[in-house]
Formats: sequence, structure tokens, C-alpha cells
Amino acid sequence: MNNKKWSMLLKYTLLSVITFCILVPFYWMVSNSLKDFQQVLSFPPQWIPSPFKWENYWELFAKKPFHMYLFNSTYIAVLVTFGTCIFAAMAGYAFAKISFPLKNTIFLILLSSMMIPTEVTTIPLFTWLSKFGLVNTHFPLIVPPMLGAGGMFGVFLCRQFFITLPNDLDEAAKIDGCTPWQTFWRIMLPLAVPAMSTLSILTFLHSWNEFFEPLVYLNSSELYTIPLALSLFVTDAGTEWQIVMAAAVVATVPLLTVFFFAQKKFIEGIAMTGVK
Repeated sequence: MNNKKWSMLLKYTLLSVITFCILVPFYWMVSNSLKDFQQVLSFPPQWIPSPFKWENYWELFAKKPFHMYLFNSTYIAVLVTFGTCIFAAMAGYAFAKISFPLKNTIFLILLSSMMIPTEVTTIPLFTWLSKFGLVNTHFPLIVPPMLGAGGMFGVFLCRQFFITLPNDLDEAAKIDGCTPWQTFWRIMLPLAVPAMSTLSILTFLHSWNEFFEPLVYLNSSELYTIPLALSLFVTDAGTEWQIVMAAAVVATVPLLTVFFFAQKKFIEGIAMTGVK
């Protein structure tokens, strides 16, 4: 019993230290967003703003059309997440449950695309998209991520989930007269909600935080996403760090909201085997 108590104490101590290391930077970001410029740069650091400058958030939207950047990031992330989940679920089910020639070979070839860095394919993709006039649009930020390495990760995740589901479900559906599409849509997809939740959170986070691809493909400021918009506040004339921190807080709120509402399914999708 003593060994068990010490083990629990050590575990909770370690978790508390990790939690502290995660929360302190987040608190510092929120705290700086409510200070004036002098307080942000003061030494020793002032942990509690005095007074609280809530007008920093008003200045954020007054100086830049931040609401437009929020909209751009939101609709891009939502479309990428929805498209990736649908594509990954259908492809993952096909690779897991449907027999066709060279299935495993094709899957391995597609899976190997995850090992190719994004930087390697950026120049050829940029050249190809520019010929169709799709550069400086949101198209490169929506469609290619669904079919690239991020999409293949989703296919792999869904395939591994569908493999764990009993084949008896498919056979029972065939006996009842279901087509492969009906089996997928009515039986398999509802069972894959935990896996879809996990994939949707990971995809949304990646799309929301993406900086490199918007930097390459976007030229017009009205098309900028939030990561690019944050760079607009850093200039040669100086950086208003309190405004940057306010923008970072606003950019973090949607991520926390998504995870808060989907955390149960996210943890379930990571932990469970898929067998109901």
C-alpha cells in the first residue's frame, strides 16, 4: 500500500509540474494582452496587470480587419476538416473492408507520401497552380491538404479503426441487402464517430495554425489567415506586444472551444479499440 501511495504521489506531482509548465505561458499571454506597452516590457515582470487594459482588444480590431482574418481561418479550417474526414473515412473503409487488386501495395505507396516533406512539393505545386490562376486564392489551402500527407494520415487512422470492427457487421449488412455504400454510411460511419472526432480535432488544429502554405500562396492581405495576420503587427517601427498578445488570445479561443466540446470523443478515439 505504501508503494502504491508513493507511486500515486509521484504521478500526480509529475502531472502537476507538466500542467504548470503548460499553463504559465498561456497565463503570461493573457496577462500581457491586458497590459500597456511599458508593463509588458517591465523588469522584473509584472504578473498581474494594473490596471486591466481591455481596450487592447478593441485596438486589435480597430487597427487591422482582424474579424476578416478570423473568418478566413475559420471557413478554411472547417472546409479542410470536413473534406479530410469524409475522404479519409471512405478511403479508410475501402482499404480496411473492401477487397480489390493490389490493395495493400496501393496503400503502402500512398502511405509513403507522408514521408515527403511539404517543402519538397511546394514549388512543383505552386508552379502547377499558378498555371490555372489559383495562386493568391484560398484553393491551395483547402483542396491539397485534403489529399496530401494530412489526408493520408486520416486514411491511415480510419483504416486502423475500421480494421478493429468485426467483419460480422459487414456480413450481416450484406444479408440484409445493403450495398457497400449503405454499409459504410449506415453502419460503419456511425461507429467511427470517436475516430472522426480525433481526426477532426487534429486536422482543425493543423489547418488553423498553418503558416508556411498561406505565406507561399497568398499575396493579398484580405485573404490572410490568422498566423499571417499576427505577423502584420511585427514591423520595423516597433512591435506593440500587448496587441500581439491580444491577437494570440483571440486566435486561441476557437481552438480551446473545439477541444472543449470534442475532448470526450477525442480521448475515446485515442483509447478505444473500436469494438462496441
